[in-house]
Amino acid sequence: MKNIINKIEDANLVGRGGACFPVYLKWQAVACAKGRGKYLIINGAEGEPGIYKDGYIIKKYLPELSLGVKIASDYIKAEKIFFYLNHKYFKLYQKNIIKEFNKVGLKGKFIIFVKPQNSGYIGGEESTALNIIEGQHLEPRLRPPFPTEKGLFGKPTLINNVETLFNVGLVSQNKYENKRFYSINIGSKNKGVYFLSSDLTIKEILQQTNNYPKYSFFVQVGGDASGEVLNQKQLDQEVSGAGSITIHNLKEHRPFELINYWLRFFADSSCGQCTPCREGTYRLLELFNNVKNKNKKGLKELYNNQDYLDLCQSLRLSSFCALGCSVPIAISSYFKNILNI
Repeated sequence: MKNIINKIEDANLVGRGGACFPVYLKWQAVACAKGRGKYLIINGAEGEPGIYKDGYIIKKYLPELSLGVKIASDYIKAEKIFFYLNHKYFKLYQKNIIKEFNKVGLKGKFIIFVKPQNSGYIGGEESTALNIIEGQHLEPRLRPPFPTEKGLFGKPTLINNVETLFNVGLVSQNKYENKRFYSINIGSKNKGVYFLSSDLTIKEILQQTNNYPKYSFFVQVGGDASGEVLNQKQLDQEVSGAGSITIHNLKEHRPFELINYWLRFFADSSCGQCTPCREGTYRLLELFNNVKNKNKKGLKELYNNQDYLDLCQSLRLSSFCALGCSVPIAISSYFKNILNI
């Protein structure tokens, strides 16, 4: 087990849930935490639009994922494993998961816990997942203490997402090549998952996957709700967050529909626990709906509205969890990088 932690550190493996925290440090924190009985949670919730790599990994690479789970469980000496799984993936792959997990020696040690269908984006946040599994309210927890110290049922808990544990399986077999999965969305129908180098720029990814459009476009990177919006001159950077790239036709997209989609998503997804997010998402949507001029001039007025600026600042600095903090990212970057406001 000591050898695997060295391998993970040498591979510079980071979590693929969006935070990019070094995997070996998280594992060591749980292994060294005081108290008997520890838990492992595999986060396969995937609640943000535009991201669907977990299902692809479960379908195509279940043996590697299962191996990574077994190694993580053995390292922290987990007494129980919870596979916190998106309901769509549960319907499709539950039998395969049970078969493969049993094959690597996890029979009787794991439970597939289906993420509630109405839990949305916030249901995938790791401390919210703890509450849901415990039967508590659908809302995130105050941190510290962190799950590594006091997690599920008050015990030290390791929470890794599907891609992270898949990578552990590769590292253990000396097959890890610093690659990651990218969910690419183009138009309303065409989408795909690609397994490519982590060092590629957005532009290189689109070119290598034959997804670089011939028309003028812009992209949203990291997730279709919380991701940053970039123009064609800003594509010489690596993909952030959960690894999605969504392409929008610059001339054919509808600005008001897109902004409404972002704001509506966050307003509907807010758990209501903290005032900045509960009130902030509602008031942002209200300000947007009150824009009289449905054109660039109207959007410029919104962007320069002091109430809008104050709400975005409050959401960034005061929200209880990542949901509220990420609300301004898409719309503000869209105003700046696409509309040049």
